[in-house]
Amino acid sequence: MAIDELLLQSAQVPILRFYRWTEPSVSFGYFGRFEEAQAFAQERALVRRWTGGGIVPHGGDDLTYSLVIGSADETFAYSSRMIYRRVHSAIERVLQLMGVGAMLAEKDAPRSSEACFANPVAADVIENGRKIAGAAQRRTREGLLHQGSIQRSDLGKTFAGEMARTLSGRVVEEEIGSRVLAAADVLASQKYATDEWLHRH
Repeated sequence: MAIDELLLQSAQVPILRFYRWTEPSVSFGYFGRFEEAQAFAQERALVRRWTGGGIVPHGGDDLTYSLVIGSADETFAYSSRMIYRRVHSAIERVLQLMGVGAMLAEKDAPRSSEACFANPVAADVIENGRKIAGAAQRRTREGLLHQGSIQRSDLGKTFAGEMARTLSGRVVEEEIGSRVLAAADVLASQKYATDEWLHRH
């Protein structure tokens, strides 16, 4: 979470980042209620995202990613809904190339719970009627942060590369710099790991 926030503050070009979790965890949206997320998480680690959205399980079958678009990039002028659809269309296409029967949801499903993957919305990725990819966004003066999860265990570096190339013809693979990682450690301890942040709603 801290890395994404810092990347949003400094991104000169769009950044697509993939990561997995070191332990079973649950993330929930900025406006989510702590008590509901805690009941869902049970004994798993719990973190509140900077973006919105519902409750998402991590550390099992999911691949987590974030897309950072700086305000100077032309894509920032697109609506949040358009960016959401474009990203999920890329996921849909790559999954289909892998032989997965993925498609985009045509409309919002009736909301049944605070769990993100129980509630497909238009342009979410579904397989056999079940939501397998969802995301949440935050837009600031500095840019747009799109955080998503793909609930499949068989996705690796090949998928990540194909998704990046589907979104852009100009892809450069880089490691996150040590300065960003060090600053993220500080931000995580001062913000995301605090009870004040976790219990804010």
